[in-house]
Amino acid sequence: MERLWTKPFILMTIGNLFLFNAFYMLYPTLPSFIKQMGGNESQVGLAMGAFMLSSVMFRPLVGGLLDRFGRRPFIVWGLLLFILSMYMYNWVGGIVVLMGLRILHGMSWAVTSTSMLTAITDIIPPARRGEGMGWFSTSMTLAMAIGPMFGIWVTQNLSFSALFLFAVVLSGAALLLTLGTKMPFRPQTGARKIELFEKSVLPLAASVFFLFIAYGGITTFVPLFADSIQVNSGAFFLAFAATLALSRPISGKLSDRFGEMFVIVPSLAITICALVVLSLSTGLIGVLVSAFLYGIGFGSAQPALQAAAIRLAHSDRKGVANATISTANDLGIGLGAIMLGWVSQYTNYQVMFGVSAVSVGFSLLLFTFFVIRLLKNKELPSEHQSSSFKTS
Repeated sequence: MERLWTKPFILMTIGNLFLFNAFYMLYPTLPSFIKQMGGNESQVGLAMGAFMLSSVMFRPLVGGLLDRFGRRPFIVWGLLLFILSMYMYNWVGGIVVLMGLRILHGMSWAVTSTSMLTAITDIIPPARRGEGMGWFSTSMTLAMAIGPMFGIWVTQNLSFSALFLFAVVLSGAALLLTLGTKMPFRPQTGARKIELFEKSVLPLAASVFFLFIAYGGITTFVPLFADSIQVNSGAFFLAFAATLALSRPISGKLSDRFGEMFVIVPSLAITICALVVLSLSTGLIGVLVSAFLYGIGFGSAQPALQAAAIRLAHSDRKGVANATISTANDLGIGLGAIMLGWVSQYTNYQVMFGVSAVSVGFSLLLFTFFVIRLLKNKELPSEHQSSSFKTS
């Protein structure tokens, strides 16, 4: 069996950990920064939405360019733009300028995250793709747990300027690590137009979209729901992150051994159960049980879905395939937060989490009736052989 823990894999995974820590440091702190500048709640929402919309708009183009020109140029220039964006927060003097910076920052995030994800799928041996994506995704999970807590600590004990400086340092470390990484790349053969979406993964992207609608609701409304039942929301996210980190490498190995279907179908079912439990929770025990189940379900399904996308796509279209799935992620999170916000406003949190469970049910149905057939018809492609790659 081919080695997974190679130098390129280790460097890219650690670099991804640093990058996502820099990203998640801003997640809970930026609203306070905007308020400190004199912004109101609607401007906070616009600033957060501008980042997401910018990322969604640029991802499809980035995916096509990655397949045409390789991964390294976009990782380097994307990280440089990301670092510059982080540094420029120190010089923002008004809401209008901030909106422009958020658009620039969203563009840098689309370039960087899509190119790094595509590069790691090139580096991971095909026979160990599920396990490799599980470990790589764990770096994002750790950042999701560490980044917000560290960001809040910095703003409370130091300053917003220190926060942005730490983010610049972490992003710079990610750039240094990836500069020394060899990245295999198969250029597209012949002159082709740049594609924005990968048609072969669209049914899978639809399934991912409905899964991430629920995730958007979890990240946005669990803190408010926990407060309403007098539970510390940190307990949910800590249990979720810990279970996520433990489940992903295990589920990745199961995916490699038995196939993505073996992992994804039960994982989506467990995710539905987690959301139902959360909708019925009235105290700490229910919230912790829900977090445990959600960590297993979502934590196992997400990297297996990513691995399935790479298996469905042609080997010289992995960049656009990753961009298609990432766009579904972003749209699901953003639109999920908006739509579920309307549900909670006119009903209650219990109904909202029930609707989230229904959304994951749609994800399961789409995967079962449309994606499984595609995966069964797709043998492990011979074009993944390393002999046909070149280093970019």
